[in-house]
Amino acid sequence: MSNHSDPMISIIEEGIDFVKRMGLKVVDLKRGYCKLSAPIKGNENHIGTMYAGALFTLAEIPGGALSWSSFDLNKFFPIIKEMSISYRRPVTSDAYVEISISEDEIARIEEEASTKGKSDFILEGEIKDESGQVTALSKGLYQLRLRK
Repeated sequence: MSNHSDPMISIIEEGIDFVKRMGLKVVDLKRGYCKLSAPIKGNENHIGTMYAGALFTLAEIPGGALSWSSFDLNKFFPIIKEMSISYRRPVTSDAYVEISISEDEIARIEEEASTKGKSDFILEGEIKDESGQVTALSKGLYQLRLRK
């Protein structure tokens, strides 16, 4: 669960005002893995389901979260270059996303960013509702850049 004594989690949950207002929470975060949640309460649209923008944010934030947990952000910083999402079914409960990246991919990204100044990587996710139904599919193209 969220641990506000962990500065990494506080930055993910509270570092962007919009994300803080929507109530996004870090459920689990470790090197190469994150699970995030967004509540339905406060994120409803005009028909009572979760607003598409809230789902998009839930799909996009893992790129930053995984960067915080997997890379030395004193040396690197992440950006997003492209994001797509396919909405499969309405969300009427809290929503979750789990995304992981392998140790081999972490090593590849770090090596390329260290030598070339930047490295692209793709993260794909499934947003699920409380019953485990897939409600949306996401694909993000991120880039890790070397700080100068």
